[in-house]
Amino acid sequence: MPQLKPYKFHRLLKSVIWGGSSIANFKNIESDQTLVGESWELSAVDGNESVVKGGDDDGLTLSQLVERHKGALVGEKVYEKFGKRFPLLIKLIDADQDLSLQVHPNDKLAQERHGCFGKTEAWYVIDHKSGAKILSGMKLQSSPEDYTRRVNDGTILDIVAQHDSHVGDVFFLPAGRIHGIGAGNLIAEIQQTSDITYRVYDYDRRDANGNTRELHVAQARDAIDYTVYPSYVEPPLGDKPGLTRLVECPYFTMSGIMLDSEETVAMPESFLVVMCVKGEAVITDNNGAVTRIHQGETVLVPASLTTLRLQGHAMLITASV
Repeated sequence: MPQLKPYKFHRLLKSVIWGGSSIANFKNIESDQTLVGESWELSAVDGNESVVKGGDDDGLTLSQLVERHKGALVGEKVYEKFGKRFPLLIKLIDADQDLSLQVHPNDKLAQERHGCFGKTEAWYVIDHKSGAKILSGMKLQSSPEDYTRRVNDGTILDIVAQHDSHVGDVFFLPAGRIHGIGAGNLIAEIQQTSDITYRVYDYDRRDANGNTRELHVAQARDAIDYTVYPSYVEPPLGDKPGLTRLVECPYFTMSGIMLDSEETVAMPESFLVVMCVKGEAVITDNNGAVTRIHQGETVLVPASLTTLRLQGHAMLITASV
């Protein structure tokens, strides 16, 4: 078996009605695309798969890569459970305008309706403009009947909790939690591999042809968790050097690494996604292979590796299952 090395992928930028120019600036790349709202850093979504850039597997889609290397790439237990379907979708999101208020179904509901997994996700706030907000969770107790009435009379935002954005903020969004990214936020997103979104409210905006986007009010009614929780913001990633666990759930583990010179990281029993959200770093694996990563880049580290030595000055977000 060949010794696997960390992988990089060709960029996949998405132009959307609410997008801006922050992602190209953040990545320090040139792009003719306008209204770029998302960069799909690592994706196995049908029709939007990441493609390997460089190395012996150059040109393979992510699914083909998993099919070729199986457990050596993703971990034996992960491969047994998901097969060639890579279980996470990794994104950068630039909200130049408010994103829609939305919710995602859980696995049970998504399987019943769409034959796929649901979507639990987590956000890390990379940057924001003054006054930017994150919408997450209910601030007032509601019900399916109250939700329907409020959507119809335009008061749905009155019951949704709004939070001031801060660099380093972490939001965990289990399936069923109503949410939205306010204008002026640059976000790193970790989520289940699923593209199922129920759009509840879209600020009555229209596209260039004067059309509104489709809403999914009825579908969302049975997907929303109407409970009010004590808090919706996870402990933030501070400036203490080393690794900090940010989110642990049945679908993924998300951590932050404040790299100030050098750190050694043990690999989990799965792959490891490494996103560089600030600075630059050199990754040396236990086989001696060297991979350089800078702000705006994402690498996929194979499960067959055991340890990583990180050197440099950077803020890294990692994800595994």
